[in-house]
Amino acid sequence: MAAAAGDPVYYVISDLHIGGDEQLEEVEFLDELLAFLERLETTDEDAELIINGDAFGLWEFTRIDGIEKFDALEGTYPKLFTQLRATGENVPITLLPGNHDHELAAYDEYVERFAEYNVDLVQEKSISRPVGEQAIHFEHGHQHDSNNRIEDWGNPHASPLGYYYNTQVTSRAGQLSERGRYNWLKDVQAVTPTERMPVWLFSKYFYREMNPLMRYALVPFLLVFNISALLAVLAGLDLAGIVSLPVDQTEAYLGQFGLAGTAVWFLLAINIGVAGLLVLVGIPVYFLKRDVRKTIDRFGVFETDITVDPEKPYVAAARDVFDERPETTVFCYGHTHRPGVRDIGDGLLVNSGTWLKRLHRRDGIIGILPPVFYPSYQLCAVRIAPADAGVAVEYEEIQKPSPSPEELTLTERLLTLGRKPDPELPDRTVVEQTETVQPAEPAE
Repeated sequence: MAAAAGDPVYYVISDLHIGGDEQLEEVEFLDELLAFLERLETTDEDAELIINGDAFGLWEFTRIDGIEKFDALEGTYPKLFTQLRATGENVPITLLPGNHDHELAAYDEYVERFAEYNVDLVQEKSISRPVGEQAIHFEHGHQHDSNNRIEDWGNPHASPLGYYYNTQVTSRAGQLSERGRYNWLKDVQAVTPTERMPVWLFSKYFYREMNPLMRYALVPFLLVFNISALLAVLAGLDLAGIVSLPVDQTEAYLGQFGLAGTAVWFLLAINIGVAGLLVLVGIPVYFLKRDVRKTIDRFGVFETDITVDPEKPYVAAARDVFDERPETTVFCYGHTHRPGVRDIGDGLLVNSGTWLKRLHRRDGIIGILPPVFYPSYQLCAVRIAPADAGVAVEYEEIQKPSPSPEELTLTERLLTLGRKPDPELPDRTVVEQTETVQPAEPAE
């Protein structure tokens, strides 16, 4: 149901991460972003666009400082800033800092420069907006992430752990990406959680950078490793006299095929021998690894997004806000790049996702081949508006063609046949008005 005339409607986007050194300058969704802003330019709704943090990758600029980064953005993306100015003449545009663009909260000059393009930069951690008799709390969300929390808000030299990761890893990847066989290293920003980085790097090395002859020589071995390992175990049992294997018969059977059969027998024997050695080494390593992991988990040394519910700190933060301001029923954030809606009793927890490419891990179904990280896009804007029963939250998908097939090697495409990701955005959700409260006033 469309909002009645005069009712406020909010469109929320976040985590665009526009800008950075060298290859990070490329914005693969720029055309879609411009089209979205053009549509808002002509809307007759009483709308406001909220850009909820990490619009720009200021951490990823390592060769310039301060307000010079705005000059770089302005010069690199003139169409974007021109369109922001045009859209801002019709609907208010509010920009909140995230962790990657925390410097927006550190220099007043940014407020003045964005104002020239009809963008209201609010140098606060959060804002609130009324919607009907309820209210929405907006914040980027990094303040609830121990690796990216800004303790001294507005300090231009604030440098949490995430800052060093981005300056030393993400920015460096942008500088080196073009040296690869394919320009893939710049996609480092799409690897979430970051704990998957080593696996992703190994995967891209194997499928993209490894000498093709070496890769194609290894693939058959890795594909039949599980079978070879089983045969190696059976061979060990045969040597111990526990079971009896028809080794001579198999060799004779393959010998019927001449040189080809002899080659198969030779390769199979080598495969089984190597697999047997790996199994012998792997058994004690497995138990050692399991024991170390149990110890680490017991002490809670490395709690990560892989081992800990990534929504847990935001659920707690939302409940605090709902308790403190009962009229607030929607807690809208970004940061984690995971679009989603979660009912937490007193209201809704809403994540606005990301416009970056998303990588979906697909583990091998046979053998021990490295996992494939399949790319896709899930561009969206969250629309929050009054509804008959309360406040409606719905995701508007912005269509974008799938990434080019050239981003995956032939081997990766073969291994993911029938296993391509098909991510879906959350369904429309309404948080009902349970009691009459005074309409919320805008707060900044």
